Amino acid sequence: MQDQPIVTTLPNGLRAVAIPMPWRSTVSLSVFIRTGSLHESARLNGISHVVEHMAFKGTATRDCQQINLDAERLGAEVNAHTDKDHTAFHLEGLPQDLPAFVAMLADVVLAPSFPAEELERERGVIEQEFGEYEDDPVTQAFQLFDRACYGLNHPAGQPVIGKRANLKRFTREDLLAYVQRQYSAANVVVAAAGAVDVPAFTQAVEEAFGAMPAGSPHEVAPPDWQGGLKQRRMAGSGQCQIVIGYPSPALGEPGQATYAVAAALLGEGMSSPLLDEIRERRGLAYHVGCSADAFPLCGQLLVEAATTPEQAEELIVAVHELLQRHAGGAVDPVGLERARAQLSVRALRAQEQPTRRIENAAQDLFRFGHLREARQWLDELQAVSADAVREVFVRMAAQRPAIALAGSVPGRLRERAEALFGLG
Repeated sequence: MQDQPIVTTLPNGLRAVAIPMPWRSTVSLSVFIRTGSLHESARLNGISHVVEHMAFKGTATRDCQQINLDAERLGAEVNAHTDKDHTAFHLEGLPQDLPAFVAMLADVVLAPSFPAEELERERGVIEQEFGEYEDDPVTQAFQLFDRACYGLNHPAGQPVIGKRANLKRFTREDLLAYVQRQYSAANVVVAAAGAVDVPAFTQAVEEAFGAMPAGSPHEVAPPDWQGGLKQRRMAGSGQCQIVIGYPSPALGEPGQATYAVAAALLGEGMSSPLLDEIRERRGLAYHVGCSADAFPLCGQLLVEAATTPEQAEELIVAVHELLQRHAGGAVDPVGLERARAQLSVRALRAQEQPTRRIENAAQDLFRFGHLREARQWLDELQAVSADAVREVFVRMAAQRPAIALAGSVPGRLRERAEALFGLG
């Protein structure tokens, strides 16, 4: 196929991935580093996020203004993000500028200077980000949910943004030491998708990253599931945000496709039982949905909803009834067909999106050491049986869920939820 990815491994272990999509007029480039909040101690929680913010603030040869101007003179869009399992830096622009983009991101990744005066300014920016998160019931609910899932003894329960106290304490030397320790070739994937000149791209990666220290892959033990209920009442909030979830397979583990189908059958699309019952027939939520999220170390099948405080208890009762109904009865064949089709179309759409293909490639290389065939996931979805899906719901009914409540939480909602889901 003309868009078949091409992987080149440098002598130091860094992987370069070229994903030809010749019909595109632009090219997307990302540098993924296998380091995030999963790789942080409690004392360093949030440092990956601070490094991501600070990386574009200066290097050994360029200041912040020059870094931005160099990219924008070429019409390029610059971005970055931090997640639990990785940090990534992105550029998107014209195909002929791809070698220059590789050199630009290499400078940011390999030679950050973290100017002290810029760090002081950026603390204020991240403080504002903390404030935004603390005012948002959705963000608070998901942070509480992770803590309910895994506790605070494993970094999977830590927020990516970290702690305010850590932000105030981090020094320039802390950031430099973290990058020197964590940014190594064995933990880096450089990937480009679009109208890629593969030989020129590969040569640019070799020239820019070939001298990067090899290092060794960052390994973290999977977290143990804990379950339980966490809540945060937020003054001024008019909605109650609810997340209810169960453990599911990690990325690539047996059963991942079955859990994905079970989640889609329960709550993907307006015709799904969850949306039909909760939103359409009973009007209990403005937003409600179900997903099975597979991460490198663990997975979560969860139901999330935003509702009014007055309807929160009725919503939780209705979700519990739906879960029990699916555990105790036969799987609807039409619903199973719908779920498979929705997930298949979503996977095919992802193949048309350069940023999704780049991230999927990086995740595959970090997790498995090779790229999986796109067809493999489609085949796995089609192979999921009704009995296997019902077994997922049976298993969930016997497990201890994790529940998070945030926003305007009614006084008796916690007690009611714990009684319904056996958390007392």
